[in-house]
Amino acid sequence: MKTLFSDLYKKLNTGFWPILIVFAFLVVGSISVYLSPRSLSAFLILITTPLILYFMKINMKIKIFIGLLLIIVILPVLGIRNIFYLEVIFQMAVFAALALGLNIVVGMAGLLDLGYVAFYAVGAYAWAIFGSKQMSLLHSIPGAAPANAPFFLDPRWFWLFIFLGVGLAAFTGILLGLPVLRVKGDYLAIVTLGFGEVVRVLALNLDKPINLTNGPQGITPIQRPPLPPEAVMQVFRNLLTPLVGHPPTDAEFYNVFFYFLALVIIAIAILVATRLEDSRIGRAWTAIREDETAAIAMGIPLVKMKLAAFAAGASFAGAVGALYAANRTFVSPETFSFLQSIGVLTMVILGGLGSIPGVIFGAAAVVLLNIQVLQNFSLYLSELRQSDAVIPIINFAWKNLSNQLDPAKYQKLVFGIILVLMMIFRPSGLIPAERRKRELVEDKE
Repeated sequence: MKTLFSDLYKKLNTGFWPILIVFAFLVVGSISVYLSPRSLSAFLILITTPLILYFMKINMKIKIFIGLLLIIVILPVLGIRNIFYLEVIFQMAVFAALALGLNIVVGMAGLLDLGYVAFYAVGAYAWAIFGSKQMSLLHSIPGAAPANAPFFLDPRWFWLFIFLGVGLAAFTGILLGLPVLRVKGDYLAIVTLGFGEVVRVLALNLDKPINLTNGPQGITPIQRPPLPPEAVMQVFRNLLTPLVGHPPTDAEFYNVFFYFLALVIIAIAILVATRLEDSRIGRAWTAIREDETAAIAMGIPLVKMKLAAFAAGASFAGAVGALYAANRTFVSPETFSFLQSIGVLTMVILGGLGSIPGVIFGAAAVVLLNIQVLQNFSLYLSELRQSDAVIPIINFAWKNLSNQLDPAKYQKLVFGIILVLMMIFRPSGLIPAERRKRELVEDKE
């Protein structure tokens, strides 16, 4: 069976077949989503196009053209018709950037970090505190109504805080790296886990004696960066109105705006991660991951390289944290729980440790499974419970099905089963790194 699929794949991946297959998925998926904006199967067909495009042997210029057509034209238009799709893709980009950062620490340098979400929180709270009314309330008269307080900074300061988020998160990564340089393995995981919880608990309790984070209530409203001038927006409204059937509102434009901003951040993250992987620093991280003693003997500065790994990985999360705070206009400590770190680690392991395209695919797969597949199954079961439908063979009424069996409540169980199966059948990940492929071939030989 495996040989049959391999032969079929080789035949379909030659000549004009790859281009025909990619365009078929692109056209069928686009038309299906356009006609049925709420169809899960149609969206899955469309979102599978980038994966097929990656594996098919197509001229690079054609790949770039198809990719830009999908990203710049098709997805924004379809996203305005159904904002939920843009939200899903935005979350894919956010978690892909987080997974790329964690991949530097875990996949490249071999340092198991279970508190990675702490850097995400640093970037988010940096803009949340200064981009909201929180700082103004600190200087206002005690007991004054929060609604009457002015915003502390102009929303245009957001662009600076993206870079400040990068710097603050990198500095926090260095602070984390300093006390854990002498530990490794399980001990490193425990220390980083504790660090992540320390940051979350600080955000939870820094509402007294000075109210910086507003405690468990979180900070809201957080300002968004301003949209382009109205003259520019009117041009886009005129272009998009015939395609989406109505003049796009500012709320819809904000969704498209954050979608493109997330894509810019993920593109920069991919560029930086690729350059680091092929640099002397990246090769030093690989040497440390494989054998620290041999790396030291070869003259690699162990302390500096580990600190560089923590700082580089954390900087990705800092930028995404500031973006997340502006997009949601609300942050709270519960957003940055330990399970978030486990979720990002799941994406890295699923895609392939050390593999840049692998962790991006892993992030997309986990977000789709979490937000689209399991949630849609739960909604479908809920509709069946409200009907008089029965299962014919056993004559069981769907309305008697317990709510505790909703798939959305078993997300962590599903992810755990997936990880166990991955470790057994494909330990290198869905799209393994080239170095990892060679290591597995050598082991088999």
